Amino acid sequence: MTRTRWHTLTALIALLGLAALVWGRVPGERTLTALPPAPAIGHPAPDFTLPTLAGGQVTLSDLAGQPVVLNFWASWCGPCRAEMPELQRLHDRLGEAGVAVLGVNQGESPDTAAAFLEKLGLSFPVALDQRTGVSQQYLVNSLPTTFFIDREGVIRSTFIGPMSDAVIAQTLRSIYP
Repeated sequence: MTRTRWHTLTALIALLGLAALVWGRVPGERTLTALPPAPAIGHPAPDFTLPTLAGGQVTLSDLAGQPVVLNFWASWCGPCRAEMPELQRLHDRLGEAGVAVLGVNQGESPDTAAAFLEKLGLSFPVALDQRTGVSQQYLVNSLPTTFFIDREGVIRSTFIGPMSDAVIAQTLRSIYP
């Protein structure tokens, strides 16, 4: 590049930087909103409300006082399919004892989720995150992802990938005596 082009490029970059600085200081309609808290072990689980497959709504904070196994899944996910029977067994064994198993279907229609659950014979509660906002809030980048939340609503453990009965039993100890 010639010297003139370098000077022109430098002046242009300086001008753009100055414009960004001035724009950032001009008051106006721009408001920054606080991002919802990201999930972290030892911190409260971010609250959410989602529609359920049964037709109602579920709010995570309404489950306070009981341990919660929060599982994000989708019907197209092979590892999700593999762990679903384990989650159903957990629901069957400890549901009446107060352990809540809540599945969160990521980005699928109610019909798709319902067909998947029916095919596998699953009956634990399922919430629908059709726009994936809650999945994004929980930083779910891989399916299945499971959060173990204690009675006070604090995340005690997370697990990415399919869980076996042994993994569930071991991890469950962090939230259920």
